[in-house]
Amino acid sequence: MKFANRCRDITSFKAMDILAAAMELQAQGRDIVRMEVGEPAFATPQPVLEAAQQAMAAGHTKYTAACGIPQLREAVAELYRRRYGVTVAPGRVVITTGSSAALGMVCELLLNPGDGLLLSDPGYPCNPNFVRRLDAEPQRVPVDASNNFQLTADLARSHWQTNTRGVMVASPNNPTGEIITRENLVALHQLTAEKQAALVVDEIYHGLTYSDTESDATDVASILEVTDDAYVINSFSKYFGMTGWRLGWAIVPEVAQEKINTLAQNFYISSPAISQYAALAALQPETEEILEQRRQEFQRRRDFLVNGLREIGFGINHLPAGAFYVYANVEKLTDNGEGFCWRMLREQGVAFTPGTDFGVHNANKYVRFTYTAEMDRLEEALERLAVGVLSS
Repeated sequence: MKFANRCRDITSFKAMDILAAAMELQAQGRDIVRMEVGEPAFATPQPVLEAAQQAMAAGHTKYTAACGIPQLREAVAELYRRRYGVTVAPGRVVITTGSSAALGMVCELLLNPGDGLLLSDPGYPCNPNFVRRLDAEPQRVPVDASNNFQLTADLARSHWQTNTRGVMVASPNNPTGEIITRENLVALHQLTAEKQAALVVDEIYHGLTYSDTESDATDVASILEVTDDAYVINSFSKYFGMTGWRLGWAIVPEVAQEKINTLAQNFYISSPAISQYAALAALQPETEEILEQRRQEFQRRRDFLVNGLREIGFGINHLPAGAFYVYANVEKLTDNGEGFCWRMLREQGVAFTPGTDFGVHNANKYVRFTYTAEMDRLEEALERLAVGVLSS
């Protein structure tokens, strides 16, 4: 059987490869410390579970409008008013089947075969594949600690090509947890406006930012504070702890509302109804209190893990400002970061992700840890890694 040519270029998601191997070892009876995927270990907040049960009892189990139930679109718009002080018309809010569906639809909306989209390298592994799926070109821009692992307007300008149709960035980003300054968001908007191109900003880790003496990060700006013409991607998975509910959203410019609705109708029909009604509770004050406590716990885990990794010999430039990732340099420990990940999984029972999952620029010099597990598991991971490093 012949498959479409584009399938040859779709790369595997190495974090999921590590996850599958870790689960296989667990099925064999091995104790594996799981630090490979970006999934909060916390259970979905109780108010969300109760709202889901009420939705099922009320019979909310059928299709909804393609772009989501009106109450949730209004609630998301209210979140932006409350959190950022911006006015978003609910009609611009598109409820999607996870942020992956939002990313896919925005790419489908913007890119023709042969078009290019600028992406940071390293960056979220699936983004280049969303572009390749359309027979378009992911245009990777190398970033590193000197530019805070973020794509700047100057870098975007210097890497712009004749077929470039836009820029996609994330703040805080995966795999480094670094944020984009408000000044850089303004500059990126000015560049894309000048080029009559699109600006797509992944904000799925908003709410998960931390203040500290090293990076002095407090909160992160939304691109909607700068312009209404950008495309925003967000999710109920990370900050709200609803990974398995498969619910996200996009906020699109007014001019794109009709087209994105048509895409949603055809490709996804609608997002899960129960998840949508449950998500209404995620945006209530009582749930936000729970989520704030969890954010503080994530910061405690981050500080503990970074200090421990540094003592073992991992290179970490400074405390990551957000999300729940540590992107650590392994040059002092190995010349093969991907091989190191697999060896630590097999020999020490610690699962984490190679930098080669996130791009090509210096990729084998880095690995990514998540600090979503409980503190005692992070302690266990550090003990096992110390043994593994000493024995290598």
